[in-house]
Amino acid sequence: MFPLYIAMNARQMFDERSLRRCVSLLKLKWDCLFVQSVCTQHRFCSLHSTVKNGASVSKLCEVVSCTIGGLDELEATLNKSTVSLTSSLVTQVIDSCKNEAPNRRLLRFFSWSLKKLNHDLEDEDFNYAIRLFAQKKDYTAIDILLSDLKKARRAMDGQTFGLVAEALVKMDREDEALGLFKNLDKYKCPHDQFTVTAIITALCAKGHAKRAEGVVLHHKDKISGTMSCIYRSLLYGWSIQKNTKEARRILKEMKSDGTMPDLFSYNTFLRCLSEQNLKKNPSGLVPEALNVMMEMRSYSIAPNSISYNILLSCLGRARRVKESCRILETMKRTGCRPDCISYYLVARVLFLSGRFGKGCRIVEEMIEEGLIPDRKFYYDLIGILCGVESEKYALELFEKMKRSSLGGYGPVYDVLIPKLCRGGDFEMGRQLWEEAMAMGLTLRCSSDVLDPSITKVFKPTRKIDNQNLEESSRAEKQNKAATDKSKARGKRSKNLS
Repeated sequence: MFPLYIAMNARQMFDERSLRRCVSLLKLKWDCLFVQSVCTQHRFCSLHSTVKNGASVSKLCEVVSCTIGGLDELEATLNKSTVSLTSSLVTQVIDSCKNEAPNRRLLRFFSWSLKKLNHDLEDEDFNYAIRLFAQKKDYTAIDILLSDLKKARRAMDGQTFGLVAEALVKMDREDEALGLFKNLDKYKCPHDQFTVTAIITALCAKGHAKRAEGVVLHHKDKISGTMSCIYRSLLYGWSIQKNTKEARRILKEMKSDGTMPDLFSYNTFLRCLSEQNLKKNPSGLVPEALNVMMEMRSYSIAPNSISYNILLSCLGRARRVKESCRILETMKRTGCRPDCISYYLVARVLFLSGRFGKGCRIVEEMIEEGLIPDRKFYYDLIGILCGVESEKYALELFEKMKRSSLGGYGPVYDVLIPKLCRGGDFEMGRQLWEEAMAMGLTLRCSSDVLDPSITKVFKPTRKIDNQNLEESSRAEKQNKAATDKSKARGKRSKNLS
């Protein structure tokens, strides 16, 4: 799901990966079980597997992965094959060529194997194939395989249902996910704690909290031991909808049920509250967020950098410059050490609002604190500075990046050199070009950009634009005055008549 740094997308600066990881903890456990089951049941990794039937696997993989010919030709070729087909061999072939072969050829191979082996195909092989296509989010294949599994009277396990439910909800087919859940008995899969938790988690991950609460209501006896996880999922589901009222209700229910909200729960609620205030009440961002943090401290839960980054992200999107700087100072004062994302968010809003010197000082302060940002930190801020026509500060920031020996300077040269040359600073552009060549870098921009006879120079037109705006506004005022006079004359003439 996200590297830790999310500099290219300020909307996710509050480290949404951490939030999603907590909500889908159970899903990650399924993935681990899935890997373990594959490793233990099918000891192979690739086409060059060392199992005794490795030659057969390679031969079948070659046929399935070949993209020449249609599906009927594939089946005809398989019919001519002399390989002795077994249940385990089917799964080995699918696993070995799952990344190379097109989905439809994999599906046809499984269907052909089902006809060949009939009842000899095991439950585990059915479940493996369904899980594979669920991970690929191939609805048609999932639907066909579920139908085949039911006809063959095979059993679907809880792990497979969890992955299928998640895939269906992600494809906006939550009705079908719920329908499958209600009819699990037809697939010989129990309505137990695992499957109930799976459907609730899948629904909440896409914001369908109300429907998830319906499942909770009807199956509360089966999930009594996992209510803390269920509450966190519901809280996350309501937060996606930015429904602060319902999210607050879930927090109260947690407390009344004896489940104390943890840091994740409060950060989720803080995100919900801040996103709603960003949309409806930007001036309430800071006071309401600080009230939530005060409530957290009353339960001995210290707000962390993620808590503050949620607020800083929303303040930056609302261009609340002074409040962003104050929150950064509040973090230091209260003992919560700002991280690279915190400094990034403040520097970003400073650059966007034209406070270039202060923004550079914030970056310098971050480096002095011993924090080492990654390449994306510099890429994004240098891109912003070039976008607001501040190449001087972009060059300063680039020097800081080079002093940190991060590497990956090519994309920065590709942005700065054309920008400087089109602004008329061919000397600096050539200097950067030679510097890049000395490093042995291969740049995407052409050397033609260094030629003044080829590159068109764009001069700032801000003064001219302002003058034109003033002239147009004067003209509009004159036209309005003339219109008002003509209306007044028309009224007087009517009165005289």
